[in-house]
Amino acid sequence: MQHSQTHLRTRPISAGHLRAFEAVARHLNFRAAAEEMALTQSAVSRQIQSLEDEVGVSLFLRHTRAVELTSAGAQLLMAVSQSLPRIDNAVRTIRQSAGRRAVSLTTFASFASMWLIPRMEQFQRDNPEIDIRIDASDSTVDLEIADVDLALRYGPMASMPTNAVRLFGEQLTPVASPWLVKSGPPLKKPADVAQFTLIEAGDAHQTHLEWLTWRRWFDEHGLNKLQPKRWLYFNYAYQMVQAALTGQGVVLARLPLVAEALANGDLVEVMPKLRMDSPMAYWLVVGPRSGHRPEIKSFCEWLMAQSKITRQTIGEVPDPDTIDDLD
Repeated sequence: MQHSQTHLRTRPISAGHLRAFEAVARHLNFRAAAEEMALTQSAVSRQIQSLEDEVGVSLFLRHTRAVELTSAGAQLLMAVSQSLPRIDNAVRTIRQSAGRRAVSLTTFASFASMWLIPRMEQFQRDNPEIDIRIDASDSTVDLEIADVDLALRYGPMASMPTNAVRLFGEQLTPVASPWLVKSGPPLKKPADVAQFTLIEAGDAHQTHLEWLTWRRWFDEHGLNKLQPKRWLYFNYAYQMVQAALTGQGVVLARLPLVAEALANGDLVEVMPKLRMDSPMAYWLVVGPRSGHRPEIKSFCEWLMAQSKITRQTIGEVPDPDTIDDLD
């Protein structure tokens, strides 16, 4: 079947026949596609004919006992096979959430794993009617255009939007597993860490997070030339802490993210008097279209209460930048 270029349409095609096209392309058989869709074979054939008329080229080569995709058909199938499942998933999510309240938030992976998720059980227990969707990504999401209600971010005040609410700051402190502390050499003074494997972010020296490095901690304590027994590098904070939990070395940890592990004895702060201040803090940003919804207010109130507990746990003096009233 040939289609004259004069009949090619410039407007977008209607989507009604794409599902029939996908079924025929997957089976390479009109009868099998018709049985799957609970239609007659002639009905499916008419849908494909109409689609080809709209596209302006043949999508299948029709043989006596089988069909095969043309190059144009293969090109269209690539797009359709990616799009239809996404549409189906979106519709499924909409149907499941119809009539339900939901809170969607974005934050970075380590914060989600080490601080947020371990606390979520209480909120879910107290608010069973509210669904939570967490997008854990290190990419900053624009709340002006994204379908996200809240962002939990990490950075200095200067990098935050004006409506950001400070949750808590942070200090850095060397921590290790109790087993490693008991079985290894003494850890009494800063230079003693050189006897251990030191755990660190592999890209910290190439990013804006250089103040989280052991080298900065060495400089703070006059140990400019200190070299440890060996280095162990990871990409994410939760990987670094997991390695410390299993006794693989000493990590310069972000105190708010390990406060619970220290409190329950899974980790030990080996030199608590040698904490190092960080210019970074943790922030809540509410999307411009979300703050008025009751479920958002409930989640933010819970979040602020949990942040207050963290500030108390790490011994942070109440900060004047912290705003507990989100209205």
